Amino acid sequence: MAACSIEDVLAKAEREEAEKLKSISVHKELELEFDPGNLFAFDKNPPNTREFRKQNKDEFLRSLARDNTQLLINELWKLPTERVEEVIVAKLPEPTTRLPREKPVPKPRPSTKWEEFAKLKGIQKKKKTNLVWDDVHKEWKRRWGYKRANDDTKEWLIEVPETADPNEDQFSKRNKAKKERVAKNELNRLRNIARGQKIKVPGVGLAPTDQQSKTELGKAIHVAKHSTASVGKFQGNLPKEKVPKNMGKKRKFEPLIGDFSAEKRKQLDLLNIMDSKKPRIDITKAVNKQMREEDRQSGFQKRKSPGKKGRKGNFSGKGKAKGKGKKGGPAGGSGGGRNKGGPGGGNNRKPRMKQGKR
Repeated sequence: MAACSIEDVLAKAEREEAEKLKSISVHKELELEFDPGNLFAFDKNPPNTREFRKQNKDEFLRSLARDNTQLLINELWKLPTERVEEVIVAKLPEPTTRLPREKPVPKPRPSTKWEEFAKLKGIQKKKKTNLVWDDVHKEWKRRWGYKRANDDTKEWLIEVPETADPNEDQFSKRNKAKKERVAKNELNRLRNIARGQKIKVPGVGLAPTDQQSKTELGKAIHVAKHSTASVGKFQGNLPKEKVPKNMGKKRKFEPLIGDFSAEKRKQLDLLNIMDSKKPRIDITKAVNKQMREEDRQSGFQKRKSPGKKGRKGNFSGKGKAKGKGKKGGPAGGSGGGRNKGGPGGGNNRKPRMKQGKR
């Protein structure tokens, strides 16, 4: 039994070796149709059902796939080849079989400003190694990221430049500069995306529009004035210029050092008002409020009451004034005047003259 088992093992090894060293020439009754552009091979030969039933199904399918793949590789070796980085590659032709797609072919990504500049100047991108030598720790570390080499953020002491303020915190200054660089890179990234999608990129500050309103123009003038070194202190006003609303006001705080008499007086006044039993009333403010309320009510009543019909004027007499009197008689005569009183039925007041064109 031991001899039989050894023979079986040797026979199995021979069969496996024979399978590995199969010939590259494969015979088919019908030639396969090839599409090298898509690396396709179409086998139109009907499968042998007898062998499929006799042999193991997996082995039969594996053998069929191996033969068809061998024929496809033989077809690829007929194509023109070239050497790229010590590797022989074949130039595939255009595909002939049209494959359905769920979505359209993606468009090429638009180049960024730096890529356009590098292409114009002929700058070639050099690939850097990921590891660099760290002189402090005497070992190889990453060039970027966590635990990188020559990490200046781990320094416990920073030299203050000669031109810098000696009381300035250099650590916070470095962190602020890093945040500004990160924000600038993010802004450039978003601008590249917007330019690729053909979207208008707004500028920094107030973005110009086609038709600016009066409020927007006022805000733009206010921002332009306060952008000077003096923060708009010496900038003059335009004719009929109004101060824009809702621009924010600077809060004024009492000084922390110096004279505290004003603060003491304010606190005492507040305590006196809270301690007094009678409420403190501003008479002027109360009177003005009452007058405004009365004016509002009177105006409302005038608008609500209907107007009177008739001629305008104030005639107190019943009779109407006649024309010129008789010769020798006073004007107005005895026929009755507008008012009783003086001679001729008139009064002592001077008659009003109607103004007209001269």
